[in-house]
Amino acid sequence: MSTTSSGHTAPTGAAPATTPSHPTETSTPAEGSGEHPARRPRLEVIVASTRPGRVGRVIANWFIGQAEQHGGFDIHVSDLAELNLPLLDEPEHPVLRRYTKPHTLEWSATIDAADAIVFVTPEYNHSFTAPLKNALDYLSKEWRDKPAAFVSYGGISSGTRAVYALRPVVSVLGMMAINSAVAIPTRTHITPDKQFTSDPGLEASAKAVLDDLARLSPAFANLRAVK
Repeated sequence: MSTTSSGHTAPTGAAPATTPSHPTETSTPAEGSGEHPARRPRLEVIVASTRPGRVGRVIANWFIGQAEQHGGFDIHVSDLAELNLPLLDEPEHPVLRRYTKPHTLEWSATIDAADAIVFVTPEYNHSFTAPLKNALDYLSKEWRDKPAAFVSYGGISSGTRAVYALRPVVSVLGMMAINSAVAIPTRTHITPDKQFTSDPGLEASAKAVLDDLARLSPAFANLRAVK
């Protein structure tokens, strides 16, 4: 993986992210000012589809670009197709955090480090993907007290039924699912050669998601710190 100057960690082979053209509020203070640079919240973008021929990574890359332009986060991407977690294979309940497998320890550290989470998910049979459910079930406390949002995509419903199924799972794991969301109808936004076309409405939705996550992330970080 590689990290861009704006904090986005991209898996090998992913399209490079663009650096925001505007300064952020967390730029390094002037030398001698006595101030410490503020840490930007870490945004974990989870790509839920693992299907060959998927468009999920294309959509995720678009959202990552929106987050880069927003400038409020350090961005890390977990593509479940690349992560390739096996079906849950830990002998003990995840709430105990007595993990025995290297892939679980790595996944635990990744989610532990996150301040906010965005799930990029398609809709399969009125629900979300099996690899995403498996990835969620691997962990417990690592998800707790973090704001979460959804970028869904699909046919006529734009993947919203996947989000309806996902919200109670996210809630029982202790995350706070925000109301702002991005719902993408693939018929009008994915070209025959699987390129993504945006529009002002989707970009406004992405900004609303990012604004809400940026507002909530520090409060939840403080909550985690006192526990």
